[in-house]
Amino acid sequence: MDFRLTDDQRALRAGVRELLEGRFPRERLREAVDGGPPVVDRALWRELGGAGFFALRLREADGGVGLGLPEAVLVFEEAGRALLPGPLVATHLAAGVVEGAAEGRAVVTALDTAGDEAGAAQRGAAGDGAGALVEHLASADAVLAIGAPGDGDIEALPSAGLARAARPVRSVDPATPLHRLPHPGRVPCPDRMAYPDRVARPDRLAAPARPAGARSAGRFRREAVLLTAALQLGSAVRTVEMAVRHARERFQFGRPIGAFQAVQHLCAGMLVRAETARSVVYAAAVTEDAGEVAAAKLLADEAAVRNARDCLQVHGGMGFTWEADVHLHLKRAWVRAEQWQRAADAEEELAAGLLRFGP
Repeated sequence: MDFRLTDDQRALRAGVRELLEGRFPRERLREAVDGGPPVVDRALWRELGGAGFFALRLREADGGVGLGLPEAVLVFEEAGRALLPGPLVATHLAAGVVEGAAEGRAVVTALDTAGDEAGAAQRGAAGDGAGALVEHLASADAVLAIGAPGDGDIEALPSAGLARAARPVRSVDPATPLHRLPHPGRVPCPDRMAYPDRVARPDRLAAPARPAGARSAGRFRREAVLLTAALQLGSAVRTVEMAVRHARERFQFGRPIGAFQAVQHLCAGMLVRAETARSVVYAAAVTEDAGEVAAAKLLADEAAVRNARDCLQVHGGMGFTWEADVHLHLKRAWVRAEQWQRAADAEEELAAGLLRFGP
């Protein structure tokens, strides 16, 4: 199978990078981090929508771009490279489901109820508190509540009532605010529980319900895992670039520190992790196999976290300062590693796949 990018795919990636470098340069990133409570930049969100970021995989007949998951992975890799904040994955998945999401007029976050159940089971009764974590809830217009795989349970809910029922949680990433919703693993439905201001007329918020087949809860979650892996991949690649540039520019004993073997080994290890993760993420975008998606998330999480740590080490004492951007990649990688599929869950998915093949 040929995994080389086509000319159109390379042009798409270059166009997205140019757009983000123009609309979200480092200065905007620092403003988002240093400027108080983080909120989604609505103007940037609409511009992303106008560029087709969220409608990338919608059919052209439905007002979308008509591309596939491999192209979405390339776009999200660039967003991860730029550390673009906001609920990008959820809004992308909500295109065609939540009115205005495809055009960037609506900001959508996600409530992964099944993922929270797994996390609660791992934490046990003495865990850090019951409830599902939701990012950027205060900025969202709607929340996609995604149930357990196989049940096809996906709901679009207004965020206002959910926000009043939630409590803020301190986030390690200064650009990713988190809230915890009560009652883990329970989708807010009338027959289970009631949140304030639940949707009285769902047609105002969501498109008519569609069959569970093509876009079931399981597939929504699998796509979310892969797109989050693509964000991690972009961050891992970016920290390689940051480390190599610093190693060339920083001098000690009259020589660039990149001339020292210890620094070379760190940078080489970072590159190997990033390129290994890239090959698996790209392959999973083509096959959409659950096991390969799990492997992509596992390797991309490791590459993002470990590359950020090694990049920090290459930067030395300067890397630990607030003014350097290295810690922002590390903190974002930590948060994403806990989203949609944790390492333990990915390992279980891979183990189950191996057992199906037998000895």
